[in-house]
Amino acid sequence: MKSYGICTLGCKVNTYEAESVNQQLKERGYIEKDFKEVCDIYIIFTCAVTNTASSKSRKKIHQAIRQNKDALICVVGCYVQIDIDNLQKDDHIDILIGSKYKDKLVDYIERYENKQMNMVEELNNVPFEKLIVDSFEHQTRAYLKIQDGCNQYCSYCIIPYARGHERSMNPQEVVNEAKLLSLHHKEIVLTGIHTGRYGKEYGVSLAKLIKMILANCPQIDRIRISSIEITEIDEELIELIKNDKRVAAHLHIPLQSGDNRTLKRMNRPYTCEEFLNKITYIREQIPFISISTDLIVGFVQESEEEFAHTYEFLKECAFSFIHVFPFASKKGTKAYNMSGHVDNATKKLRSNQCLALSKNLNYVFASKFINQEVEVLVEGNDDNYSFGYTSEYIYVYIDEKIMPNTMVKAIITSIDKNRVYAKKVE
Repeated sequence: MKSYGICTLGCKVNTYEAESVNQQLKERGYIEKDFKEVCDIYIIFTCAVTNTASSKSRKKIHQAIRQNKDALICVVGCYVQIDIDNLQKDDHIDILIGSKYKDKLVDYIERYENKQMNMVEELNNVPFEKLIVDSFEHQTRAYLKIQDGCNQYCSYCIIPYARGHERSMNPQEVVNEAKLLSLHHKEIVLTGIHTGRYGKEYGVSLAKLIKMILANCPQIDRIRISSIEITEIDEELIELIKNDKRVAAHLHIPLQSGDNRTLKRMNRPYTCEEFLNKITYIREQIPFISISTDLIVGFVQESEEEFAHTYEFLKECAFSFIHVFPFASKKGTKAYNMSGHVDNATKKLRSNQCLALSKNLNYVFASKFINQEVEVLVEGNDDNYSFGYTSEYIYVYIDEKIMPNTMVKAIITSIDKNRVYAKKVE
């Protein structure tokens, strides 16, 4: 039988889509191998959210070609959708799929007849593609893609062009897939490009969907939301997190900048004041909730004053951690043609400042839990410790060996060199 290797770059949506293809190939008798090995088929799930991601996608394509020039090379996803004109010129690439027809990839592999298949189309009125996953091998947490696409068009972002308009999975199909995943996983992470905008075409909010999943999947110990915009957090969702311990007490809410002028150039749909007011209210309702964020530094025309505002605002928000991204201009976005780009040295300096702040904020947040009881989903262990995440997304080391995929109660005892230690509650 033919062998295959899959390389997955980018977001958890890609992880979900790649796992679906992986399971389909296994069901049809193909043999999975490490992507670094010689395979008959290589599949690269690409990313284009940054220039670095696009570069990594190209490198993985070239790696596959070097490893076996006679292999069937399949290139899939966002990078394909936005750079198809260049990719289709490469005779070594056999199958090209953008953000449509991923559900048919295995069929295309079996139908391939020594001629490049270019399946990239415009993303007008694209339906939600059903890609079923019933488990994630060797993982305690499962990802469930419930939404795709984006209508927001932030000035720096290529994703609306790469993924198309917003669309959601049918709520009953979400529940059915959650049931399958709950047979193997204690925690399910709901993911999408705009997860918080789930279900508008069905009249079902994200909070209502989560309630449906919990009502129908008693085996699930925890549901986590991968990321959500500040404008999408409503009272129903806050009440659900507050009152149901099976919903993770963690919200990852992208800020991107802590200066209103920068936010306006970014075309973000809120002000700093609105952002702070909302997270303050969330914390009033759920005092120990973890709120983390994404940040872009060095956006077009970001002055020293604007960055200083951002830095102080980050401290005021007291995030549990910050994912920091130096701005990289993407062709096809509005920001690409803006004047006043910040030099790389300044971006690197600002990134390092914010990363150091994130480290400090993370320590302060975790310290609040010393002598507190938490629930830990054990992901792995070694000779001395078991380790995994709490509901608040604190990575904890427990001083005894516990079976992975077990949810345990523990008391956080100390923090040393940014490692959080705990003892299991008997």
